[in-house]
Amino acid sequence: MIRAALLCVALAAPAFAQEAEAPMTPQRLVQIAIALDPDARPAGSGVEMTIDDIPVLIIMDARANRMRAMVPIRSAEGLTPEDLSRMMQANFDAALDARYAVANGRLWGVFIHPLAELERDQFISGLAQTVTVAKTYGTTYSSGAMVFGGGDSSELHQELVEDLLERGQEI
Repeated sequence: MIRAALLCVALAAPAFAQEAEAPMTPQRLVQIAIALDPDARPAGSGVEMTIDDIPVLIIMDARANRMRAMVPIRSAEGLTPEDLSRMMQANFDAALDARYAVANGRLWGVFIHPLAELERDQFISGLAQTVTVAKTYGTTYSSGAMVFGGGDSSELHQELVEDLLERGQEI
């Protein structure tokens, strides 16, 4: 009986095994970006694209195994301590995979991930979350990926993720 159960499990295992994605490469990431935005432009070690009328800059370094997607939000000049505190709180509980960051005198929404380990759907979700933190700056400060309560932010985020997943499905 035990042998029969083990045989059934062994035979069924391949049916349940999911196909592993190949490691992400800069070339594959650019292909995905172009599927999401046909007007995406490879630029040096990255790609410039637009999602929902928001400019997105993606920088990759295969040797360092890093990828960074960035969305400019506003000048950092004039950010108050209250603004900074609210963004840090959002980084802890509402921004999820995206983050608020300040660099070169600008406030950014960013998604940072090891390049090779990045899966297509993670990349797409990270882009959607980063665009959403830019859009919700000054209001809910949320990536939209997980929103508690009865607001519409979660629905808007889900629509964006579904649209991007559909456009990137073939890559």
